[in-house]
Amino acid sequence: MSSGNTGVVLVHGAWADGSSWSKVIERLNARGVAAVAAPLPLTSLQDDVAALERAIERVGGPVVLVGHAYAGAVIGAARADRVAALVYVAALAPDEGETVADVFHRGDAHPQAPRLAPDPHGWIWLPREAFANAFAQHATPNEAPVLAAIQRPIAAACIGEAVGRPRWKDAPAWFLVAGQDRMIDPATQRFMARRMNAQIVESDADHTPGVTAPDLVTEVISQALASVSAQ
Repeated sequence: MSSGNTGVVLVHGAWADGSSWSKVIERLNARGVAAVAAPLPLTSLQDDVAALERAIERVGGPVVLVGHAYAGAVIGAARADRVAALVYVAALAPDEGETVADVFHRGDAHPQAPRLAPDPHGWIWLPREAFANAFAQHATPNEAPVLAAIQRPIAAACIGEAVGRPRWKDAPAWFLVAGQDRMIDPATQRFMARRMNAQIVESDADHTPGVTAPDLVTEVISQALASVSAQ
């Protein structure tokens, strides 16, 4: 399929960078879809939204925003007029007045979820063993150490900022619920997806489907693209 002039901007969450979307980018390119990964500084929610807006400027025409985990809050705060649809991949979608922490802690923590706390500089790092145990337990033995090595820490400030009116109230949304997510409670994902009236796709994916289930992620993005093209 071809997306016409609709582009895709992929937005990574905490403890990742743009390379986490590599497999999805390859698959989108094979379908004739132009995709870029927005590099987030993970210094504050406002900084991250500004970085996303700059990435959107690089893509001509309408865009579909795809956010993983924390980045769900970031794509929900984007205000660019050319945003045509939103895709949430095991993501957090706070409502107006809520913080990322509010929705992240809404459900029960998985027994293998890591304990998270900021370091003396205010950065939150994910323990190395958590990548194979909770962040991407379906990753290959070679992939998990790489994910740990390239992780980007998130500033504690990012998760404590209340959001404004989320974009999903005004734009169509899709939500890939990761049923074996050990970082964000799948029940919380379902709650958020229903609240935003998203098109829901359920799977048995782990927390990082862009790495461990890229075909599925690409298919959900393609559904959003097809809907935008049909308008």
